[in-house]
Amino acid sequence: MSRKNLLNLVQADATRPAKTSGRPLLSTTTHSDESAADHKLVKQVGTTIRQEKARQARADEIERQLAEGQVVIDLDPAEVDPSFVQDRLLGDIDGLVVSIREQGQQVPILVRPHPSDSARYQVAFGHRRLRAAQELGLPVKAIVRQLSDEQLVVAQGQENNERQDLTYIEKALFADNLQKRFSRDVIMAALSVYKSDLSYMLSVVVRIPRDLISVIGPAPGVGRRSWVELADLLAKDHALPQANDFLASPEANALSSEARFKAVVNHLKPKSVSSQVDVWADDDGKRLAKVLNTEGKLEIAIDRKEAPEFAARVLETLEQLYREHRSAK
Repeated sequence: MSRKNLLNLVQADATRPAKTSGRPLLSTTTHSDESAADHKLVKQVGTTIRQEKARQARADEIERQLAEGQVVIDLDPAEVDPSFVQDRLLGDIDGLVVSIREQGQQVPILVRPHPSDSARYQVAFGHRRLRAAQELGLPVKAIVRQLSDEQLVVAQGQENNERQDLTYIEKALFADNLQKRFSRDVIMAALSVYKSDLSYMLSVVVRIPRDLISVIGPAPGVGRRSWVELADLLAKDHALPQANDFLASPEANALSSEARFKAVVNHLKPKSVSSQVDVWADDDGKRLAKVLNTEGKLEIAIDRKEAPEFAARVLETLEQLYREHRSAK
C-alpha cells in the first residue's frame, strides 16, 4: 500500500463516526428550480447518485482495510524485529532523527506478527523509522498485517522503490539475499525490475566481496556502470588486497561513502607512466627531433618541417643500422 493510501486510511479512521446500521452517505436532497427545465433536474439527480456511489465505495474500502487490521497503533520499538531479509546497508539517520523529533513520525511502518514469537513483531518496511524511534526512545507508529514471507518481501521492496532511496548496490544486495529463499519472479516483483536488470545486479554482488561493499557503504549516486567498473578492476592480479589496504586507511575512512567509492576506483586504475622527453638540436640550436623515453618504449619524433633531409636520411639508414646492430652481437 502506498503512503497516500496509508495516510487516507488514518484520516478516515480518525474522523469516522461510530458505526450505525447504515453508512454515512451524501444527502439525496435536491433543490429544484421551478423554472428549470426537466433535463437539468435529471442531471442533478444523476450527479448526486454518482456521488453517493463513490462515497459508499470509499466506506466499503475503509471497512475492508479495517477488517484486515490496517489500523495505526503505537508499538514499543524493543518489541519489533527487522525483516528476515536485509534491504539496506547501515547508514546515517541523523536527519531522520531530527525530523521525527521536531515533527513526529508522519508515516507509519508496516509490521506483521512475528512468525515464531507471538509477543513480537517483524518489520516489512520502515527500518530507518524504527531505528530513529529507538534512538529517540519513542513508540513507533505501525500498521499490523498478517503477511506471508512472499508478501512481506514484495511489500518491503515495493515501498523502497516508491521512496527511491535505496542505492543501486543496496538493491543488488537485497536481490542476492532474496534469491536464497525466493524465485526470480518474486524478486522481480519486489524490486520492480526486468530479468536482465536483475541479472546485472546479481552479477555485481557475486564479483565484489560483501566485506568490501560494506566498507564502501551504500554509495548514493553510484550506478550500475560504476559498480561494474569496480568489479572489472578487482578481477586484476593483486587488486583486491590493494583495495582492502586503501579502504582501511585513515584517508578513506574520512570520506563519505560515495567519495570513498570513487577514491578506491581511482586507486585501482592503472597509473600513467612517467616519461622523460628530450629534444635533439643541432649546434645552432635548430630543433631536429623529440625523444620520448618511457619504461616500455623509446619514441623519436623528427620534425619534418625543420629537418626534412634528416628525417629522410634516418628512414633510409634505419634498416642498415639495425643489421649492423644484429651483426655486432
